[in-house]
Amino acid sequence: GLLQATGLHLMTTPRIRALALCLFHHDGTILVPEALDPVTGKPFLRPIGGGIEFGETSAQAVLREVDEELGLSITDVRLLGTLENIFTYAGTPGHEIVQVYDAKFVDASVYELLHLDAQESDGAAFVAKWLALDSITGETPLVPAGLYELLKKVVLLD
Repeated sequence: GLLQATGLHLMTTPRIRALALCLFHHDGTILVPEALDPVTGKPFLRPIGGGIEFGETSAQAVLREVDEELGLSITDVRLLGTLENIFTYAGTPGHEIVQVYDAKFVDASVYELLHLDAQESDGAAFVAKWLALDSITGETPLVPAGLYELLKKVVLLD
């Protein structure tokens, strides 16, 4: 109840996080891991990436995150746009400013794989799959909010 909420507030002051995510758009597909909200149990899709660390650019964050999570080299890193995302995950409100990038894998054989084995910074394993943009539905939404719209705009401009 209220006490828990206040206690939580004292422990972690809510703050806006700066994130950098990368889509790897290729032949009408993007590379996305599927995740679940532990509280609602609802699935969602969120591209590879993570927090921008103090002193690094968002483009450097993308290179580092892809190296950490996939162990792969990328090139042609380009900014597609910026999204602001206010949301609730695992019952906790969140607020992010997200730099959305596209890039290419140096090793072209990566595009032939059905899925890529990846790992979180805490060592937890996850799988990223190539997903056709036109197969994305509201059942398993693409997050952050506004990403799908941004993608449609950018793909049209490509």
